[in-house]
Amino acid sequence: MSRHVILDQPKSRPEEAGEWSTGLCECYKDVGDCCLACCCLPVFTCQVSRSVGAFPCLPLLDWISCVPPASVAMRASVRERYNIQGSAWSDCVYGCCCYRLSWLQISRELKRRASSSSSSSRRYTALTSLQGAHLV
Repeated sequence: MSRHVILDQPKSRPEEAGEWSTGLCECYKDVGDCCLACCCLPVFTCQVSRSVGAFPCLPLLDWISCVPPASVAMRASVRERYNIQGSAWSDCVYGCCCYRLSWLQISRELKRRASSSSSSSRRYTALTSLQGAHLV
């Protein structure tokens, strides 16, 4: 009986930076969110903040400064999480000049990524159930 010992973990390729799944002005792709953002922006931004995993009331800080810190932080967080091209400067520009559109784009990105990863989450659940098992 031979035993194979693995000395190194497999190396993964670094992912190339991608693009946002929708453009900044593609609000028509989610009319419900667009209507909510137009009618009650604070409620919409708090919902998006909660779905990112941040404190839901964090976007309310945007109303007390000229540079919206929560908007910039949420955009940067989503960009980093999904390896999307961009920079802190672009996040700041979109947060200041296209506030509502930026939040709508973040919301669409989160929804698209969540729907595309539903099949991979089943695989992830299956793998995490094996974490305590000793594989030889």
